[in-house]
Amino acid sequence: MDHQLLARLADGLPLVARPYEELGEKLNISEGEVIERLGNLREMGVIRRFGLIVRHHELGYRHNAMAVWDCPDDQVDGLGAKLAAFPFVTLCYRRRRQLPQWPYNLFAMVHGKARGEVLDQIGQINEQARLSDLPHKVLFSNKRYKQSAARFQSGLDRTGS
Repeated sequence: MDHQLLARLADGLPLVARPYEELGEKLNISEGEVIERLGNLREMGVIRRFGLIVRHHELGYRHNAMAVWDCPDDQVDGLGAKLAAFPFVTLCYRRRRQLPQWPYNLFAMVHGKARGEVLDQIGQINEQARLSDLPHKVLFSNKRYKQSAARFQSGLDRTGS
């Protein structure tokens, strides 16, 4: 039954006032049972996170940049938490450096309606989080790719066949 629930979620939640109730109706279970099963799947690690995909471009946010910094390893978690608290940061994470070509280990995505707005926001981050002295770059998107949710398949072995 849980594979059916995951399959129903593959295209996202229905855009209705009570999406879990609608899922339950399609699976012949209650809204409460849908929520309980999703909680169980999360506890078991089958679902690691439950989020949404915002189509920024359709909302008028056509200027997108990934700002990256080369932070001391012992400070990157604290700095990441500061960046994630900015209301205009939509994604913030740490990655391993790929030396010698790529020394950056802290990433933050910023969306704006104008290029200048994005640069101003990244300036605020640098000033308020005291990152200005760290090596950093601002990488603006120049191509948009389709965003989609994870897809689940059952019955596959580890090779995918």
